[in-house]
Amino acid sequence: MTVATVETRPTAVSATLASELTVGKRTAGGPSPKRTVVAYGFWIFILSDMVMFAALFAAYAVMAGNTAGGPTGAQLFNLRSVFIETMCLLLSSYTCGLGALSAERRNSALFFLFAALTFVLGAVFLLIEGTEFAGMVARGAGPERSAFLSSFFTLVGTHGAHVSIGLVWLVYLAAQVKTKGLRPAVLRRLLCWSLFWHALDIVWVGVLTLVYLMGVT
Repeated sequence: MTVATVETRPTAVSATLASELTVGKRTAGGPSPKRTVVAYGFWIFILSDMVMFAALFAAYAVMAGNTAGGPTGAQLFNLRSVFIETMCLLLSSYTCGLGALSAERRNSALFFLFAALTFVLGAVFLLIEGTEFAGMVARGAGPERSAFLSSFFTLVGTHGAHVSIGLVWLVYLAAQVKTKGLRPAVLRRLLCWSLFWHALDIVWVGVLTLVYLMGVT
């Protein structure tokens, strides 16, 4: 008796399915997109920056009452000016978001418009803050006058320095968009700048509450 041997061969469909499963496994286990990795790394930087601001907030909270017989916050702060600069910074966060959306949609004209608005609002914020500092120093309420003023100038000045860095960074990114276009690498840098700018808004809300609103009561 002759026993017929049946050779089993995978069909074309099963071979294709096996290939797709193999590719799927490699893709699922592969590295994350570069945009995700960059954003994650920049979040770590922002968190480290927040730790620094938390230390400055704590120092201010401890020293706020140590005026050494000098002027207090209630005597120095002008809440009207503070309200204007707060609105400028919050509106700049809004225009920043619109600029980021325009860049994602590859609309460079709208991006430049919102970037310009963001820059102007940030510059007005710094102008008001600088005027406040100059007025306080002219009245003899400089950072050397008391522990309260030292902590005040350190906290608010550090935030202002971050805003200045953000504006310089924005000009640099606008120049990159102008020369290189909205390519993926430029969009990743814009994402990092947007995260940085929104983080400054969060810090300013803390400054507004702890320093100014609580300082005049």
